[in-house]
Amino acid sequence: MTYCVAVKLNAGLVFLSDSRTNAGLDHISTFRKMIVYEKPDDRFMVLLSAGNLSISQSIREILQVEQLKDREGAEPITIWNAKSMFDAARVLGSAIRRVYDRDAEALKNADVDFNVSLVFGGQIRGENMRLFQMYSAGNFIEATDETPYFQVGESKYGKPVLDRVLTPATPLAEAAKCVLVSMDSTMKSNLSVGLPLDLVVYEADTYKSDKIVCIDNDNPYYRMMHSSWGQKLREVFDSIEDPVWDDAHTDIPLKMPAVRHEPLKKITTPEEKLI
Repeated sequence: MTYCVAVKLNAGLVFLSDSRTNAGLDHISTFRKMIVYEKPDDRFMVLLSAGNLSISQSIREILQVEQLKDREGAEPITIWNAKSMFDAARVLGSAIRRVYDRDAEALKNADVDFNVSLVFGGQIRGENMRLFQMYSAGNFIEATDETPYFQVGESKYGKPVLDRVLTPATPLAEAAKCVLVSMDSTMKSNLSVGLPLDLVVYEADTYKSDKIVCIDNDNPYYRMMHSSWGQKLREVFDSIEDPVWDDAHTDIPLKMPAVRHEPLKKITTPEEKLI
């Protein structure tokens, strides 16, 4: 299991991944799920992967040399010469299908699903930033202003804070903090997601980034954030008034008749019917 998240904002892109690979209770390994492709002043792209590790590693290897031929005689498209992120995503889709054609039958015979999920985003000179979620069939969808982030892997625990905080106008530093809180919430609830983390922050129209960091248990910012988030959540929880069940006065009663629904029915004898 793993957890990866990527965010597309007006100001840039943020990518975060863990590095936990769990093949059983007594076999926990560390493999990085993020790879950065950078050609300064021309293109900056990041690939995140979740799912079967052997499949994702094969896709990453083939992507380096994969060529997409649209028509006879035309120059093959690669991630290094694609004119748009859409074309680069098409090359990635072709790499996924190449691995499927090579390995899917053997995996099926071994009772293993062809399971891989990828997030691919960046910017190529001449167009705006773009962010895609790739599926195991090689198809993909693109992030929009209404859906400015993608998650792959163990996504459910880290999703609420993303939904409450992120908008296209969110500053990059705030978005980086948000995805780290999202990751911390995930690691708190699922042991199959773990440190170290890889974080990349890309500023729009720069075509490079030096905001790349590997975060482990000794990272002072992460330790502060982990401690503060847990403490502040507890403080907010404690600030909410407990429900009152007896006849004591309260301005916010819990035990009130519902306007549109009957109260839950009790069954008190074997002869009573539910309906």
